[in-house]
Amino acid sequence: MSDTTTVKPAGFMERMYNGEGGFAIVDSRRRWYWIYALVTVACILIIAVKGFALGVDFEGGTKMSMPPTNGATESSVSEIFEEATGVAPQSTQTVGSGDSRVIEVTSERLSDDQIRDARVALFDEFAPEDNTGTPSPDAISDSTVSESWGQSITQRMLLGMVIFLAVVFLYITVRLERDMAISAIVSLLLDGVVVAGVYSLVGFEVSPATVIGLLTILAYSLYDTVIVFDKVHENTQDVLSSTRSTYGEQVNLAVNQTIMRSLNTSLFSVIPIAALLVVAVWLMGVGTLKDLALVQLVGVVAGTVSSIYFSAPLLVTLKARQRRYRDHDAKVTRARELAADPSAATAAEEPDTAVGASAADLLPLDGAGTAAGSPSVEAGQSAVTTAEPTADSTDAEDPEAAADTPRRTVYRPDHSGHGDRGRSWRPGM
Repeated sequence: MSDTTTVKPAGFMERMYNGEGGFAIVDSRRRWYWIYALVTVACILIIAVKGFALGVDFEGGTKMSMPPTNGATESSVSEIFEEATGVAPQSTQTVGSGDSRVIEVTSERLSDDQIRDARVALFDEFAPEDNTGTPSPDAISDSTVSESWGQSITQRMLLGMVIFLAVVFLYITVRLERDMAISAIVSLLLDGVVVAGVYSLVGFEVSPATVIGLLTILAYSLYDTVIVFDKVHENTQDVLSSTRSTYGEQVNLAVNQTIMRSLNTSLFSVIPIAALLVVAVWLMGVGTLKDLALVQLVGVVAGTVSSIYFSAPLLVTLKARQRRYRDHDAKVTRARELAADPSAATAAEEPDTAVGASAADLLPLDGAGTAAGSPSVEAGQSAVTTAEPTADSTDAEDPEAAADTPRRTVYRPDHSGHGDRGRSWRPGM
């Protein structure tokens, strides 16, 4: 008896880990383009309608905070503040948890007299206590940022963003290639739009921590994209010298080979960020952690999705605009057609013998199969019958004389079709 071993087919997760998932991501790139277009337009509309809740660090203003003692609430504190200063608060929120909870009131920049009046009115109404448990006006803190300082911070933020993108573009161009750099930069910009749209929708305050988080997740998204492009570069180095596969097929293979790495990295990045967001919002209420966690959470998810479903397909679209890649795709298609029909490939490689056989057809054959009364016609030769020149050749206009003129047959080599000999369109040749 012979032992037979049944090989169990690989499961879905095993095939994904081995890069054999076979997801047709590049082939369905038009669908992903439409999805990204809709998401981007939606985020732009949200930003245009709702705008951003800019912190005092960006637009300037005054922020006052006090512990919520003696029945102080956000609405009551906001009302007393407006009565004392004559200025409506831009935002009033509670941050922190437990003994560290405070109510923050943000408004446009106030004068020293307005700040003093607001401090006195809030103390008289709520009598907040300091760290020692003693009611004191010092329990009410304030900070003022000028508009010029906020503008300077905004300009530096934008300058840092431009420098960051320029360095990224230069590095990818030198390390990999220009089309990959273009695709990566476009993906980064779309990630930024998505993060900004979600931030505007949620209504969290934009603070310096938000900018730090945004630059962090852009760097993460870039890292994920470069990992995919490095594998693409490895798979496509010699793709134009072979007809085994197209450029798009090799890019799709590279994405499948790195998809599990991208998902694992993103998963282990999202878990601690999500925990930070839960702790910051529901437990501690710390505004800085909340701003930082939200932008990082959205950025990691958006960066992972874009590196798989947008960056690589966009690279294939950019390459498809170049003639040499279109010609190569046509050669691959032709090679596969010939491989599927071997008879067509054989017929394409055989010389055209119709002209070479015309000489033998002009003369009768003897018993040996050779044209009688003439030299043998070798393969690849053609026969041309011409009139024998005579002294009376000037009278060729006479039809009867022309019919009696002796003729001879000249054999010439047939060069037709030789230009394609030795070539093969079979896959891999």
